[in-house]
Amino acid sequence: MSVLPMVERDPSLPERVTIFEVGPRDGLQNEAGLVPVDAKVEFIGRLVSAGLPIVEATSFVHPKWVPQLADAAEVVARLPIDGPTPLPVLVPNERGLDRALESGVRHIAIFASATETFAAKNLNSTVEDQFTMFAPVVERALAAGMDVRAYVSMCFGDPWEGAVDPTQVVRVGSRLLEMGATQLSIGDTIGVGTAAHVARLVQGFAGAGVPVDRLAMHFHDTYGQALANALAALRCGITTFDASAGGLGGCPYAESATGNLATEDLVWMLTGLGIEHGVDLEALVSTSRWMAGILGRESPSAVVRALG
Repeated sequence: MSVLPMVERDPSLPERVTIFEVGPRDGLQNEAGLVPVDAKVEFIGRLVSAGLPIVEATSFVHPKWVPQLADAAEVVARLPIDGPTPLPVLVPNERGLDRALESGVRHIAIFASATETFAAKNLNSTVEDQFTMFAPVVERALAAGMDVRAYVSMCFGDPWEGAVDPTQVVRVGSRLLEMGATQLSIGDTIGVGTAAHVARLVQGFAGAGVPVDRLAMHFHDTYGQALANALAALRCGITTFDASAGGLGGCPYAESATGNLATEDLVWMLTGLGIEHGVDLEALVSTSRWMAGILGRESPSAVVRALG
């Protein structure tokens, strides 16, 4: 690979960023076809080899709701879950936690909603009742020595309710952190967020006493704003970003949610800003091309296409 971004270090930005790779879980959960277990295991291994410091492996969700991840236990059984790279799994409820505990997983995530309609559609719950559902999951996980991450979806806009009040997002997120989550991933599930909106939301959490290092950002590129929003978050001091190799993914419960922020596109921008990330771009691009071949279509990542 001969083409690399021009580098101009901005000293006002963080020196290093952690990329939380969600491709194997969030990226593949919305695929029309089923990806073989062998391919999933190889995908995860290749992402780890490319230098991704955290790779979310799968979700212990009921196969009825996400059939693409029905093989979660088999995938996890073939992974080096005790290795140096954390391989978290998403758990939707206590049954999912039971499966995670049986598998020996050490890192889990829960998935909450900032809005009533999405809570009803995705969790069969209300915003308030979801905390009752998550409380025993978090309590048991922490007692077992697990690390717990919390996602909050629909933080910038909801396809049924429209604009989402940042104070509602801060309220939901703060409750999850108080419950024991170590990190909160703020999700722009349908990709309607804008740069100033990102800054306002981060400031809202700061005003509630939540340190910026407890927050991560999860952007979707539905309207081409994911990188602009990531840069805005960087300027606010955010140092953890969710991204999906090749820009794979969406949300099976929100039809307007298109692809995640592509890991390659994020890496290109970070490299150009002189921000350390530890990812081998060439190996990552090769991995995304390989997965695109398995899926039978071109990668949506701009960087993968440009370097193709």
